[in-house]
This record gives sequence, structure tokens and C-alpha cells, in this order.
Amino acid sequence: MNAPVAEHEFQVGDTVDVFCDHEKGGERVRGWVRGIVVQVDNKLVAVQFRSNVFLTDGWMVPDRILWYPLASDQIRDSASIKKGSRKELLDY
Repeated sequence: MNAPVAEHEFQVGDTVDVFCDHEKGGERVRGWVRGIVVQVDNKLVAVQFRSNVFLTDGWMVPDRILWYPLASDQIRDSASIKKGSRKELLDY
């Protein structure tokens, strides 16, 4: 049996885009926001943001760090985005 192969190899310091609830212009919105990878293990990746982020049940995350499975479709490499679609993203 082999270990699952991750679609992306994340490393600490990588810039990524994450689909989550966050603040934009003082309002809570759901969409893509830029963050930075702060920790990676064999199953999860932790991403920290400069703006406030929220859990799906409405609670704001105090340390602005969200954890995602390595194979999640809600996290992607920032480099994989076309330049024209970057204007919708906030800086991490």
C-alpha cells in the first residue's frame, strides 16, 4: 500500500489562495483570499491570513489560522491563478 499522492506540495512560506469566509471592506464575504502556509504535516496544511477569517458556523478565528487537508479543493497554489483573476483576492 502506498501513501496518497498530494496534488500540491505545500511548504512553509508558500503563498496560497483559500476559499473561506473572510472580511472584505468591513463585511463578511465568502470567496478566495490569499494567505501564507505556516505549517505542514503529512495530512494537514495551516494557512495564516492578514484579514479576519471565520469558521463555517460563524465564529471568527482569533489567530487567523485555518487548517485544511492536503487534498482539499478549497486551497490552491497562488501561482496557479491567471493574472486576470487576481484582482478579486485580498493580500495575505
